[in-house]
Amino acid sequence: MAGNYFITGGAGFIGSNYVFRLLKRGENVTIYDNLSRSGAARNIAWLKENFGESAFNLVQADVRDAESVLVASKKADVFVHLAGQVAVTTSVVNPREDFEINAQGTFNVLEAARLNGRDPVFLYSSTNKVYGGMDDVNVIERNGRWEYENLPFGAAESQPLDFHSPYGCSKGTGDQYVRDYHRIYGLRSVVLRQSCIYGPRQFGVEDQGWVAWMIIAAVTGKSISIYGDGKQIRDLLHVYDLNDGYDAVIAAIDNVKGEIFNMGGGPTNTMSIWKEFGPRLEKLLGKTIPVTYGEWRPGDQKVFVADIRKAKNAFGWAPKYSVDAGVEQLFGWVNDNKKLFS
Repeated sequence: MAGNYFITGGAGFIGSNYVFRLLKRGENVTIYDNLSRSGAARNIAWLKENFGESAFNLVQADVRDAESVLVASKKADVFVHLAGQVAVTTSVVNPREDFEINAQGTFNVLEAARLNGRDPVFLYSSTNKVYGGMDDVNVIERNGRWEYENLPFGAAESQPLDFHSPYGCSKGTGDQYVRDYHRIYGLRSVVLRQSCIYGPRQFGVEDQGWVAWMIIAAVTGKSISIYGDGKQIRDLLHVYDLNDGYDAVIAAIDNVKGEIFNMGGGPTNTMSIWKEFGPRLEKLLGKTIPVTYGEWRPGDQKVFVADIRKAKNAFGWAPKYSVDAGVEQLFGWVNDNKKLFS
């Protein structure tokens, strides 16, 4: 789909990777980002190095500024709303700011899309955290890892919502607003509930982006803490696969508008946070990595694996990157770019 793309959070990890893809194929892109995230300025510099100073329009502003969003997005044909406060721990410390960025900010971007008069496409980056702790789902320990007892394909979009933590509440608020703006206003909106996304350009920190964080810590000699027993399972999705998903949704928008889709690695791309990831990382690093263990974090799921069959059936999408290939690629990127983490 040709047109004008408006990417909130376009200087972030997911956003900068998607912007790179869009610019490479000649799309018109506006990045709307306050550049507050670690790595944001470096990602903008990277995009300019590859495509030139004038290849895209950068609006340095905040989604909490409704008027600014409205003005900046007047010509947008596609909204990809990625901007947000991304950490559960930060949301607990400052719930008001978390709400204003994730809930009110999403509302501001939705209103801008509703009012711009171009019948735009609207993609919302939601999260598996809207499912909460999934206390109604039996989990068992098998072969040294936690697993769902009776969900062989993972948790589907029909899993009851259970917003846990201020972060879960604020992202869940946005999730439901985006869905309802299709029902009430006819906005061509889609909610994408994303699992653990990883890949190049990810400046992970301890409380967000754990795959990248542990690789960065191992390569640069920082300490690693494991919260819980390290056997908790996550499904991992490479950022290139996620970006494929964005393109596929946009191409199929008139068949999928108003829908919600899980976007994760699915049951074939799972890994325990340390019992399985640790040996992989030690093999890549070539030495043993010392870690410390702490208490489980509140609301931390022992297992989250997304059932992604709905996306495959609706618009033919499925991940291509295996966990082994993706982790090795990310390790190589971090190792080759140590100066970015000094």
